[in-house]
Amino acid sequence: MNPPIFTKPLQICVVVDDIDGYMKTYTDDYGIGPWAIFEFNPDTITDMTIRGEKVDYAMTLAVCDFYGIQWELIQPRDDHNLYTEFLKEHGPGLHHVAFAADNHNKVVKWMAERGNRSLQGGNLQGNVYTYLDTVKDLGFITEIYNTPKNFVHPGPDRTYPPQDDKATAFSWDKNAF
Repeated sequence: MNPPIFTKPLQICVVVDDIDGYMKTYTDDYGIGPWAIFEFNPDTITDMTIRGEKVDYAMTLAVCDFYGIQWELIQPRDDHNLYTEFLKEHGPGLHHVAFAADNHNKVVKWMAERGNRSLQGGNLQGNVYTYLDTVKDLGFITEIYNTPKNFVHPGPDRTYPPQDDKATAFSWDKNAF
């Protein structure tokens, strides 16, 4: 048995077609929340790629902590990303699971050698994220990060439920995106 290449589960992501409706259901019906909501696009994310090609895309994402695992909802805002492809093929549902990895670049290289190519990525103020095609091996896409030690997570654009003090609405796990 090989040692694990991932060191900790960090996040479960569901791609949705109505982020506000899903946040309301998760919060009001299931008690999952509160949510920190971010608008990511070429103004906030650099080095965006899809299957190795530079492609700009936009999304709204919402995150919350649920018993030590980050829960993420993503709604695409254009047709130039994996999320829109996923919605067209599957409808809303589980898209990826994010894991911590000791060495981002080593994992990306190892995955490529296995035929598990990089599907999508970008850079949020120095925090690089990469989606890896692990569907044939694991049944889902895997996301990993290369987060610098001095990285400061941005504050949310809004929250759900709405809160006057957005800074206290959500606290980032130091290992999570």
